[in-house]
Amino acid sequence: MSHSHAAHDEHHDRAPSGLMRWVTTTNHKDIGTLYLSFSLLMFFVGGTMAMVIRAELFQPGLQFVDPQFFNSMTTIHALVMIFGAVMPGFVGLANWMVPMMIGAPDMALPRMNNWSFWLLPFAFILLLSTFFMPGGAPAGGWTMYAPLVMQTGDAFPFLIFAVHILGISSIMGAINIIATVFNMRAPGMTFMKLPLFVWTWIITAFLLIASMPVLAGAVTMLLTDRFFGTSFFSAAGGGDPVMYQHIFWFFGHPEVYIMILPAFGVVSAIVPTFARKPLFGYSSMVYATASIAFLSFIVWAHHMFTVGMPLAGELFFMYTTVLIAVPTGVKIFNWVATMWKGSMTFETPMLFALGFIVMFTIGGFSGLMLGVTPADFQYHDTYFVVAHFHYVLVTGAVYSIMAAVYFWLPKWTGHMYDEKLGKLHFWLSTIFVNVLFFPQHFLGLAGMPRRIPDYNVQFADWNMVSSIGGFMFGLSQLLFVYIVIRCVRGGQKATAQVWEGAHGLEWTLPSPPPYHSFTTPPVVK
Repeated sequence: MSHSHAAHDEHHDRAPSGLMRWVTTTNHKDIGTLYLSFSLLMFFVGGTMAMVIRAELFQPGLQFVDPQFFNSMTTIHALVMIFGAVMPGFVGLANWMVPMMIGAPDMALPRMNNWSFWLLPFAFILLLSTFFMPGGAPAGGWTMYAPLVMQTGDAFPFLIFAVHILGISSIMGAINIIATVFNMRAPGMTFMKLPLFVWTWIITAFLLIASMPVLAGAVTMLLTDRFFGTSFFSAAGGGDPVMYQHIFWFFGHPEVYIMILPAFGVVSAIVPTFARKPLFGYSSMVYATASIAFLSFIVWAHHMFTVGMPLAGELFFMYTTVLIAVPTGVKIFNWVATMWKGSMTFETPMLFALGFIVMFTIGGFSGLMLGVTPADFQYHDTYFVVAHFHYVLVTGAVYSIMAAVYFWLPKWTGHMYDEKLGKLHFWLSTIFVNVLFFPQHFLGLAGMPRRIPDYNVQFADWNMVSSIGGFMFGLSQLLFVYIVIRCVRGGQKATAQVWEGAHGLEWTLPSPPPYHSFTTPPVVK
């Protein structure tokens, strides 16, 4: 190799430094780090709002905030957690890992990658600035149901604009992942050799591209109803508020799977590593993921069983909803079968993956209960629903993101994290997340409605338990931040393979990987 060639390579391996590196970077690892850091920040912003909610509900009566502000808290908490914490968390993992897993040098569209990240902070500054506007932040629920959301004050158009920006960012990220996997796989890496994390992300990306424009359409119709005299959702002008619910949930249900499919990919990477066995039923996992994605588009109205649908509609949505349990059951069966007779060890990533499997299954079962129409008439809009989706999103999506961070952090930083502290974080989180959310099933079955700032005295005991769980769960997450920061700063050196049972292209790279991973593509046998 000539001297100039070597110098050129060296120049490429050195990461640029300073503030502008982060603003202008097109490197997939840098952008992954930006996404993950932003996700963590938003996790605490949304968590702070959750603490306000739990403090208010600690006892009956109005304690700390007025009902309007309480409703803003429930609304913005959901938007921040969904669009600010969970989705960017998974996109960050995809940015870091997908190119390394498929043997690509970077993402296919690096400048668009930079742009899709930098839209996010501005969208959230816009959203959070609504707290300082006349009339306060949006308080109509994250679903933005008409006609209630029309009562938002000056913040209304800013809410709509923020949602549009978030949608654009998601669609750009999705296009980038599809372009990368389809065009930049290493020679010999056929689709049925892709790691499951990559598969789940391809399918998630198609869900994003199909569903985000639907949300954009729904909120644009709200905008024209408010400012341009249309009446899509106003009965007075011949419109129908239930139509908004149909359009919203046609986006909203695929969105739920957008937040869980990458989690399935993460768990499918971790379980075989620590069971030291190949994943059981790889192809059935791929088909199950694709089936879930397809079914997610034909179940949307199970969120609306109480709106007065015709019986045929209720039956259709009940059957298709219950049908989703089949591919999901296949996945859980395959994870358990992978562990069967494996040489299991229980490092922190495995603990989080096991916690995911057990508690996500609880969330799935309560979802099946909600999917049965006559039963749902009782559960609808109670705390039972709140318990259900938090089991799916906290012990599901958030747990898998944490599992992924513990799993790949040594690869990213080149240092091992403190295993004892990681386990402590897992056990504190797991105890308190159940103290937080499990009693909400009881509250819901006893008839406590969602989104209320005050309640009757018969709900007091379990609300107090739930709130204590909430504060302790929130505090436990400070330990997570400490572990991550300490690991980034230094610690025991990580090997290239990191984990004894790990297989895949990303483990062939040194830890930390070079700034440009694969300058010459590896050949997959």
